This record gives sequence, C-alpha cells and structure tokens, in this order.
Amino acid sequence: MSHTLPLPDFAHERVEVITGHRSGLLLAVALHSSVLGPALGGARMWTYEHWSDGLGDVLRLSAAMTLKNATAGLDAGGGKAVIALPPGTGLDAERRRAAFLDLGDLVASFHGLYRTAEDVGSTTDDMLVVSERTEHVVGLPDAVGGSGEPAGPTSAGVYESLRATLERVTGSPEVDGRRITISGLGQVGSRLAVRLSAAGAALTVTDVNPAKRSLAADLGAAWVEPGGEHLVPADVFVPAGIGGLLTADVIDALDAKAVCGPANNPLAARSGADRLAERGILYAPDFVVNAGGVIYLDLVAKRLGTRAEIMDRVAGIGDTLRTVFSDAAARGVTPLEAAEGLAAARLRAGEHDRQPTPA
Repeated sequence: MSHTLPLPDFAHERVEVITGHRSGLLLAVALHSSVLGPALGGARMWTYEHWSDGLGDVLRLSAAMTLKNATAGLDAGGGKAVIALPPGTGLDAERRRAAFLDLGDLVASFHGLYRTAEDVGSTTDDMLVVSERTEHVVGLPDAVGGSGEPAGPTSAGVYESLRATLERVTGSPEVDGRRITISGLGQVGSRLAVRLSAAGAALTVTDVNPAKRSLAADLGAAWVEPGGEHLVPADVFVPAGIGGLLTADVIDALDAKAVCGPANNPLAARSGADRLAERGILYAPDFVVNAGGVIYLDLVAKRLGTRAEIMDRVAGIGDTLRTVFSDAAARGVTPLEAAEGLAAARLRAGEHDRQPTPA
C-alpha cells in the first residue's frame, strides 16, 4: 500500500523512527529546530492508514512547532512525537503503557534536545509513564506536582485570538451575538464552546463523535453533521479537530468571514492561505492561535513566573495576532506569510546568537 499523504520537504535536524521493542508499534520523533533552545512539542497517538502517513504527520507537526514556539517568543525549538496505530488497533492498558515506555526511551535518546508532552490521543497520565524513562517530559499530572492538562491554556489563547479576529472583521472584539462554528469538540474545542456560549455567541458545532451532541444540547448550540459545518453562515469558522480540513473544495464553499481555530495545520495545502485571501476570508495562522498550551507548559516547567503571570502571557496571544494582521495588511501579504516572517526573524536572531565567536 502506498502512503496516502505527500511527505513534506525535509528540513529537520534529526528524525528517529523505531519499532517499540515493548509495544511493537511504530514511534517517531522529529526534531525540526533547536536554534532557539531544546525543542518542545507533544506526543500524538493516532491511527494512520500507512506508517508513512505517521512519518509525514510528525514532519509537518514538528515544523509547525518551530513556527509556534518562535512566534510565541519562547526560548524553545520545534519538535514532535507520533505513536502510529495501524487501522483497527485497540490498546489495552498494558500495551498502552508499553508504548509510552518506548516513547520515553526514544525521547531520552535525544539527550535533552527534545522535550515531549501530551497531545491528541495522549494524556498527562501517559506523560507520567514517559517520565519513568526520561526527565525530558513536561505536563505531568497536577497530583504529582506537574503543570497538568494544557488544554485550558490553549483554549484561553484561542479565545483571545477569536476576539482579535472578530475585531478585525467586524470592528469589535465582542463575542455576544456573533455566529461561530466549531468543528471538533475535543479537549480544546469543548472548553472553547463552553466559554463562547457563556459569552453569548450563537454557536454551531460538530464532531465525528456523535456523543458530543449532548454538549451541544447543554449549551443550546446548533448541531450539524460532520462534513457540512463549513456551509453554515458564520462570522468565524473554528477548525478544532485534526489538520487538513481546509481543502480547496472546502475553502471555495466556506461561508464565513474568518477562520480562527486551534487545529494544527488546518490548511490541506499552504496555497489555501492565498485561496482564503482571494475569497476575502481572514485567516488567523494556527501556530499563533493555538500557542497557549505550549507557552504554559514551557514557562511552568522553567518556573518563569506565577501561574497567573503565565496566563497573562497566554492572553497576550491576542495582541500577537493583531500585530500579524496589521503587518499583513501593511505589506499586502497573507497573515500566514506575515506570521512566518515573524518566526523567521526570531530564528535568524537565534542562529546569529549561537554562532561561535571568532578566535
């Protein structure tokens, strides 16, 4: 079977792909950049049609982490881990534990240049298992003195990003009465939906898990079947599930003034940013919007401020996004290009700073 997704260009410092000797599962860690410091990025456990899809995912996600950490102003590089499950694979508690012990060994082999954390499909308890094999893991459970689940800070940053996006397209950051569609009600999407509902937003939601209908009912949100959410008129469309949702066909049919959400790599192709701009739809780059979790994890792990001070830093994502929008408008480029430029400037400065001083 051939892989179903094209592999991205390779621009990474180091990539390791192994078969876990305990679990028998494919695991990959991609270190994209350590220019700004040891890389930080989560460990995703997901089902892939072919192992190379998992490899492609870890390459794309780690590169996005470099952009995310740079634009967030963190002294952290970009990296990511993937545990790839073959289709139809179910894990009992013993094999799941084995998979995260294998991951711990793989992370340890990077000797501190990559720090892992929870991500889609993994939990803070899984990270506790990883910590049995390596110290280079963040986001351990609160019960053991860790920073806990980062979905709350991530959703807080997305909320501030939504306010900045609404301000750009409507003239006001106020959420009350605005039509917002959320595609994906996972850890972040659900938290965001609750907060937006409390603020008076007119919500439309969907998820591939039909059990999420109960949350929609509790919030008084309209439910739409997955695959049709982009057709619902909205002020802001919020991709909050797995990446690649915004294909050319979806963008062409999208009925929204703006796109702003926590999903990593929501654009199926980079050209989607131009396609959105051509349709007059404002795009808030995902790696700016969803940085709240990594800001929280990095700063808590380094003890750089109180929890309240760190959450203030998370809230500042809204102002970062406003800067991106303003820069894009002034230069006549897409917000994606403006955000990439912001990241590139930090990376150039970091590369310069780590050059050895001539003798």
